[in-house]
Amino acid sequence: MVEKLGSSRQILLLRNEEIERFEDQHRGIFEIWDGFFGRSTSPNSTEVRDLVALGLVGGGMKDADADALVAEQGPDQLLHLRTLAQGVLGVAFVPDALAESDDAGTDEDQKKTETP
Repeated sequence: MVEKLGSSRQILLLRNEEIERFEDQHRGIFEIWDGFFGRSTSPNSTEVRDLVALGLVGGGMKDADADALVAEQGPDQLLHLRTLAQGVLGVAFVPDALAESDDAGTDEDQKKTETP
């Protein structure tokens, strides 16, 4: 997943290693997933920030740089960070969803939906 964070676009990717690191410090990843949809305790700001930072690490950024970039984001960015955390987790669980959204709106898709 490539998203804007700070002043530039960043690669975010959660791999097994990052998910396990998250679970070691917080709680189960499926509980977090359910929390995004109101079926469990909602993720708190620390969990959201850590998910985004771990997504940056999975995308190739060094730990310290990822932590620093996320720490630079003020409270006014928490909703954006929450959206990024939910997105990077969703892509980890359903990677085909990103490919499907990338294909949406292509000429081929438009041709299929046009009425004669």
